Amino acid sequence: MLLIACPHCGPRAESEFHCGGEAHIERPKDPASLSDAEWAEFVFLRDNIKGLVFERWNHAHGCRRWFNAARDSVTYEILAIYPMGSPPPALDPRRYV
Repeated sequence: MLLIACPHCGPRAESEFHCGGEAHIERPKDPASLSDAEWAEFVFLRDNIKGLVFERWNHAHGCRRWFNAARDSVTYEILAIYPMGSPPPALDPRRYV
């Protein structure tokens, strides 16, 4: 079982968490000006990167707070956990391919 280190509660079982998708996706400045295709792309299309990914996570069955995690999508190893609103840590993506 994977342990995730919640920054607020400490290490907990993966089953207590919910992945909220890719982190650091900027909302469109003027969403009303987007076409249906552009809006659908923003809402539904995400990169499916093999290697280093930055994701939002929620401690759904604990403190219910959100945080970001840098994870290797191949090995599932969590490389760093950092607060929402913070920039991603400086990790070399070539190392995780």
